[in-house]
Amino acid sequence: MIGKSTLIEAVAGTNRGLLTNSSQQQAILAAIANLEDFNPTPRPLAASNLLEGNWRLLYTTSKALLNIDRLPFCKLGQIYQCIRVESNSVYNIAEIYGIPSLEGLVSVAAKFEPVSQRRVQVKFQRSIIGLQRLIGYTSPENFIQQIESGQKFTAFDFPIQSEQQQGWLDITYIDDDLRISRGNEGSVFVLTKT
Repeated sequence: MIGKSTLIEAVAGTNRGLLTNSSQQQAILAAIANLEDFNPTPRPLAASNLLEGNWRLLYTTSKALLNIDRLPFCKLGQIYQCIRVESNSVYNIAEIYGIPSLEGLVSVAAKFEPVSQRRVQVKFQRSIIGLQRLIGYTSPENFIQQIESGQKFTAFDFPIQSEQQQGWLDITYIDDDLRISRGNEGSVFVLTKT
């Protein structure tokens, strides 16, 4: 598909959106909108086989995510969104790099509830922030298994109880290896399946 390769090429080298100027961002958003018009999966929430799995962020306009890179001594590593359809769970994991042996991790666990054929309501439940070596982090898959087993971590590990900590996400494009979502704060997310 021409639109898909155009989008992949447009986001390559942008460091997930950190290195874009306004004209690049406009071109990327146009490529995203063009691809969304040809979504091969009009009912993405019914396609649980496509939705399930670990997704790596290629591009976003989310200031909350991109601002992590602006913290002193921090560089944003890979960002993952891992979806477990059977338990209606989603895990957002951002790897943080900077000072050697002090690599960090920022993670949020949430539950999602379908509210239409392409929209989910997301309610954040738990946040884990700490050093990768103290948490025992080796991969998103391993980390999620630890969370699901009920493990407490040597980190800032706390429940999120506020009703304010929720939002929605529209899945506007999904195929075997690419997903585009739009969030309630106006952010766009382009992810590839790992």
